[in-house]
Amino acid sequence: MTRFRWSRVAWLLALLLCAAGHAQAGVMTRDDLRKAFPPPLSVGEIDPQLPVWPIFKQDVTSPILAGYVFESIDFAPIPGFSGTPLNLLIALDPKGSFLDVRVLSHHEPVFLEGLGEAPLFRFADQYKGLSLQQNIKIGSNANRGEERGSANVYIDGVAKATASVRILNQSLLASALRVARAKLGFAGGQDPDQIARVRRDTYAPMEWGTLRQAGLVQHLTITQGMVEKAFEDSGVELPVAGHADDVFSDLYVAYLNAPSVGRNLLSEAGWQHLLGRIDEGDHALLVIASGPYSFVGDKFVRGAVPDRLTLKQGDLPLELRDLDLDDPLTLPASLRGADAKVFRVIGPAGLDPSHALNFALRVTREKGMVYPERISRSFAMPYVLPADQVMLPESDDKGWQGIWRSRAWELGVLAAALALLAVVLARPKWIVATPSRLARFRTGYLVFTLVFIGWFAQGQLSIVNITALVQALVAGRDLAFFLHDPMTVALWAFVAATLVVWGRGTFCGWLCPFGAMQELVAQLTRLAGIRRIKLHRDLDARLKWIKYGVLAVIVGLAAVSPSWTDSAVEVEPFKTAITLGFVRSWPFVAWAAGLLLLNVFLYKGFCRYLCPLGAGLGLLGRVRLLRWIPRRSECGTPCQTCRHRCEYQAIKPNGAIVYEECFQCLDCVAIHDSPQRCAPLIAKGRARTIAIRPLPVWAGSEA
Repeated sequence: MTRFRWSRVAWLLALLLCAAGHAQAGVMTRDDLRKAFPPPLSVGEIDPQLPVWPIFKQDVTSPILAGYVFESIDFAPIPGFSGTPLNLLIALDPKGSFLDVRVLSHHEPVFLEGLGEAPLFRFADQYKGLSLQQNIKIGSNANRGEERGSANVYIDGVAKATASVRILNQSLLASALRVARAKLGFAGGQDPDQIARVRRDTYAPMEWGTLRQAGLVQHLTITQGMVEKAFEDSGVELPVAGHADDVFSDLYVAYLNAPSVGRNLLSEAGWQHLLGRIDEGDHALLVIASGPYSFVGDKFVRGAVPDRLTLKQGDLPLELRDLDLDDPLTLPASLRGADAKVFRVIGPAGLDPSHALNFALRVTREKGMVYPERISRSFAMPYVLPADQVMLPESDDKGWQGIWRSRAWELGVLAAALALLAVVLARPKWIVATPSRLARFRTGYLVFTLVFIGWFAQGQLSIVNITALVQALVAGRDLAFFLHDPMTVALWAFVAATLVVWGRGTFCGWLCPFGAMQELVAQLTRLAGIRRIKLHRDLDARLKWIKYGVLAVIVGLAAVSPSWTDSAVEVEPFKTAITLGFVRSWPFVAWAAGLLLLNVFLYKGFCRYLCPLGAGLGLLGRVRLLRWIPRRSECGTPCQTCRHRCEYQAIKPNGAIVYEECFQCLDCVAIHDSPQRCAPLIAKGRARTIAIRPLPVWAGSEA
């Protein structure tokens, strides 16, 4: 029997592993791609080394390469918010621009019967025409009026789906960069998110000579003799121009991002102007040339790319574009008439300031008279920024740090609120001193939970978090996708800690936005005089087992079928009521509204009997270390006050607390500490007030 059971388990695990492996493979065939890219485009054979398909367009005589098409899941299977990777169809042209971006599949809860898929498709469509060389940012389209060819572009996000669209963005860029590096030579294998950064604390006043001695300004002299030697085997006759030792071109290069360079070569106003002209991650490089030959050609225009000067880093070609700055430079007298330009290299290009920058000045000569042949020679000038000017990347994590920085103030507010709650729950005596004080604090905190944590910050924890974890573990995926939702991570960290200390009640009673909504609705209906139903304790106890069955079904489905899981998790009304604010199709709105109506008559019926997340927290809460609710020997025998007052029916007739069903409302704590409400304390108080006095002696009576 045991062998049979283990064989079934092994067979199931093998099936799950196969399914997980299949889930990370592309689904498109060549015939599918031909339909997606009809004539005049044609789809070639798949690359034997990478799952990439070339796309061609017909020229007059022969087809020419139009780009490459691939699926993101083959290169960056980053789990979405549900734990299952999005799969995108991406087409790149030979220069790294997006020809097309389409969503092939996803399991993002907010777009499944929530907002609908249309906002997701519109979001992906914004990438068409953008380039990997641009800094693509999600937010308000602040440069909507600018050309899409600018260095920085903003694409519109999707409200209430911030984590999902950021994961899509990361999947898109990570997979596209891998293909661009392999097929287009883009970034030479360097990850733009893992480059060194220039230190901002290195400023010290320095003059030109000191900057050169420190290696912050580097110099190359090209002589006439060096040029003649470079062309001596080319057949080009060079005009005789002086002696071999004469200067042909004097080049100076400086990295202006370093404060020790930029603040010394520019005025303070010029330094601030430069910082305002470049974006985070961009690089500003000063190039100065004196002598007969400059890096600025006769056809150069301001704001353009120089045709005589090139820059590479390893195998990575980098575009230099004139920033068109007119701010005066602090230069020695010998260079004040020289050509000086400040060039920008945009951040997404992948330049790493800790590695050598290989500048090259190209000199071109013509050979022949009728149809002259142009022959060029390049003169290399390496520039290495001193090591004390840069900070190396601290880790390999990427993609989510910016999200945490952008939501720092929200996390700060949440941290303060959680600290306050922890203090109150650890030392509740002051709050429970009077019923009105506890009621005011609890109502205020529940309003904060609903409005700020729920509707504003979108911090509703959900069974989806657990199913995402299960699916990621089954498929062997990284769990870093959770970091794209800082509020969820912060709340789970607090909930995990409080599960160990107090159990389930901290989240379910104080931090669940839908739970807060139910309780606030119940308070309003109580003021309206609507009476609630209280079930017999035996029926209540049996109904509370339902949520554990719901949890088992959902977790089981999560291990075998993402699509079924997407439907099963809809038992939770959280997405409808909190994430989408009831803006959803009518069946889901009816379900959420029905549960709120049930709550009017059967207090928090969903939380107590159906909530799979509550069931999961109840199970995890069994590791609780404290029996933190005070009890007396009279509790349950004979006193039943707390049990009758407990709205959650989490107290047994013998007075014991069922912590797995306790919502930590503090009502029983308030009763326990109240001389006016706790029956044992009332009895003791009465006993203390009965004084034994002698009988009065009347006048004339016997002594």
